[in-house]
Amino acid sequence: MDKPISILVIDDEPDNFDVIEALLLHEQYHINYASSGIKALERMSVMQPDLILLDVMMPDMDGVEVCKKIKNHLQWQHIPIIMVTALNSKEDLGMCLAAGADDFISKPVNKTELQARIRSMLRLKRQYDNLQELIHLREDMVNMIVHDLRNPLTNIVLCAEILKFPKLSSESQLSKLDQIIIGSRQLQSMINDLLFMAKLEYGRMQLYQKEVDLYQMCTSVLTDFELLAAQNNIKLIGDLPAPGGSVSLDSALFRRVLDNLISNAIKFSPSNSQIILKANYPLPNEVKIQVIDTGTGVSEELRDMIFQKYEIGNVVQGINQTGLGLAFCKMVVEAHGGQITVENNYPTGAIFSVEISTNARVVTQSEIKI
Repeated sequence: MDKPISILVIDDEPDNFDVIEALLLHEQYHINYASSGIKALERMSVMQPDLILLDVMMPDMDGVEVCKKIKNHLQWQHIPIIMVTALNSKEDLGMCLAAGADDFISKPVNKTELQARIRSMLRLKRQYDNLQELIHLREDMVNMIVHDLRNPLTNIVLCAEILKFPKLSSESQLSKLDQIIIGSRQLQSMINDLLFMAKLEYGRMQLYQKEVDLYQMCTSVLTDFELLAAQNNIKLIGDLPAPGGSVSLDSALFRRVLDNLISNAIKFSPSNSQIILKANYPLPNEVKIQVIDTGTGVSEELRDMIFQKYEIGNVVQGINQTGLGLAFCKMVVEAHGGQITVENNYPTGAIFSVEISTNARVVTQSEIKI
């Protein structure tokens, strides 16, 4: 449930607060009251309202001074302030705006005007909050990406240094070269995810669809991940249609989807297990691909969340999780007019399914040119 909108009314006259409360009775705001600027500043340290209605004419500390103090405070300066004043000269209004006020309303307060100005200021506050949330999200993402890029890069550098050792056996050299290749592919995969997602989000990525043989694409994926799976004692199995099936896809982007799904399955599958890449044409204009593993699985409450950016679902110790791979898959699949889902693989594991309705067609043997 969303947090109720909080409004702080600062006015030395309780009757004025009662008027404001009555005018906003049906707006479902959470309204607080402070009888002076000093009391309001004391309460601001424990309560940050979404909006402040501030009376100008008050004893001890007038509204202009209170406004200056709030706007000079780093943690409070983003809160919109509407000055409530009986003053109406240009100089007085200019003084309020110069103090940092975002808007003003004249006494006696009109209900329609008050509600309209509050809604206007709350829209600005909402935009600010969304921007801050995005900034924090980007900061978290950058920290996460830097951390996850460091791990394969460290492995690459270490293996390259080991290759300098004299009298290193050919078998050890090949092993270290394999680790360098795997680490490089991991780096390339994460960087590609970031670039592709940025282009898709800003509408700069165009789909270059062409007829693709699903069998050949899936076979290529299994071949490329065979080494990584073997290092984890995992067997890759292909349950694929006969060669010659044709489906209209952006082969580069869709190949990245399959790479991400297989890579994730390897990450979360236990040693001495198997992963199945299953593909078929259930209908003439449809294609269905499944990646089936026996790993940790995905709980029901996380099944939608894991396809969102930077959401990583269950945190698993020792496994790089940026929260980008599945979000990228979802964006590409939906750009093709399809959907991606996940379900349990009883008794353990997960089944990721990609279904696309497109101009898929199965090419008959007579159509294949030799």
